[in-house]
Amino acid sequence: MTAEIDAQAAWLGSHEMDAARQRLPMVYLNIVPVRVSSAGEVTHVGLLLRGTPSGEISRSIITGRVLYGERVRDAMVRHIEKDLGPVAFPRIPVSLQPFDVFEYFPDAAVTGFHDPRQHAVALAYAVVVTGDCQPSQDALELTWLTIKDASSEQIRSEMLGGHDRVMRAALAHMGAQL
Repeated sequence: MTAEIDAQAAWLGSHEMDAARQRLPMVYLNIVPVRVSSAGEVTHVGLLLRGTPSGEISRSIITGRVLYGERVRDAMVRHIEKDLGPVAFPRIPVSLQPFDVFEYFPDAAVTGFHDPRQHAVALAYAVVVTGDCQPSQDALELTWLTIKDASSEQIRSEMLGGHDRVMRAALAHMGAQL
């Protein structure tokens, strides 16, 4: 059972958030949704299609901030439900050890992982999703791609901020042949 968190009390106003982003690294999650075969092998990767603030359309993984007072497990469930809908039925890992940690900077030259708003430290997870996914919030579409298609140069070029590298690292971590 997940603990209830008062998101309003844990959320900073826009001015407070801007000030914090200029002074502190933010804790984020990078979540790569996957489908697996009955043998546990990754068969598909779920990528979201989103509009960016600059008006571009790009593909992305699930990302989001961990709120003050929120457990990582609860943040994972919240972000998956927000982006994939309430019946996505994610299998949250028993161990919350991320497969990697990525640092995003306003200057893309620092690590190649880019977030123009802030310095963010993102815990990365691959999460098996078994339910019916319907994109919600700001996601325009969810596409389940085969490993081969998701790894193609065309799809990778549609991903911004280093999300293509996170996706490939998740697939490699799960033993997918890229």
